[in-house]
Amino acid sequence: MTENSGGGGVDWDAEAVSFDEEPDHGLRDPEVRGAWAGRLRGWLPEQACDVLDLGCGTGSLSLLAAEQGHRVTGVDSSPAMVDLARAKLAGRDAAFLIGDAAMPPVGEQRFDVVLVRHVLWALPDPGRALRRWWGLLRPGGRLVLVEGVWGAAGISAEVVSGLVEPLGARVLVERLSEDSRLWGKDVDDERYAVVARSD
Repeated sequence: MTENSGGGGVDWDAEAVSFDEEPDHGLRDPEVRGAWAGRLRGWLPEQACDVLDLGCGTGSLSLLAAEQGHRVTGVDSSPAMVDLARAKLAGRDAAFLIGDAAMPPVGEQRFDVVLVRHVLWALPDPGRALRRWWGLLRPGGRLVLVEGVWGAAGISAEVVSGLVEPLGARVLVERLSEDSRLWGKDVDDERYAVVARSD
């Protein structure tokens, strides 16, 4: 859920302490939390499935997925973020690993959904990461990418769609900027989800 695979030279361990204070990070506000839960219900399969949350940060989206009955594996490069995610999902069907979101340390394990929020824009080779993530999906799986463009940072929906389409995916772009409930405020930049399905 974080821009947390080396993005922008940020010290994510230091950021972990206050990371959840942002409305769209910690999802503490009931309206923001409900808005993200609703979007996830639309993006994830109805039946319980295996979700890989890359750049999971403190585990806020992982928690929503687990609450909807899914089994979650989260990966983040920040040990401090992973510690917070493990605490947040204690007692749930979830596991968290420290590692690089671009090359997640999951071995031969495959997933029904690869969920990635605000990570792709920060990677040096997003196309390579997408190919790797696509290869982690089971047949019929889906890749859910939540990204945006914030000033000089970010990656556009057009670029992401162009990188995903050659994988043979059926691509849906969902605009998120207009839904202020997701962010806890009005935003005027580009925010979106790309959902790529292999079926």
